[in-house]
Amino acid sequence: MLILRILGGVVLLLVVLALGYIVYATNVINPRVERELIENPQGERAGRVMLLTLPSGRRIPVNYDQEGGMVFAGADGPWWKEMVGDGGRVSVLIRGEALHGHGRAIEDDPDYTKRVFAKLRPNAVKGFGTLIEIKIDEASR
Repeated sequence: MLILRILGGVVLLLVVLALGYIVYATNVINPRVERELIENPQGERAGRVMLLTLPSGRRIPVNYDQEGGMVFAGADGPWWKEMVGDGGRVSVLIRGEALHGHGRAIEDDPDYTKRVFAKLRPNAVKGFGTLIEIKIDEASR
């Protein structure tokens, strides 16, 4: 009985820590990174992190890889669900340049996701995360 109480306490503590981290990242880390991307578009972080505006209007900093008219991002949180199915209109701020396009979550092509993630996030846990593909509008380029 004591072991079950201890395990329950440990699980509760882990849940509280995880939720606390999410709140901290959303309210402290993300706004700080967002400011840095806007104020220092040629900085080191801006070379690997973009500011993504989701279809809902929410803005988040995420790692990216740009190849011509395509931009890729990896999603670990639930925000990617805004782009399931046909996806939606998004905008990105990459090194101070605002671009607009259509983003969608790639849920049905694990080989494609694996190839893109090999370059985008080579050190991430394999098979974890959702690939976001953004086709930049010609007029934005």
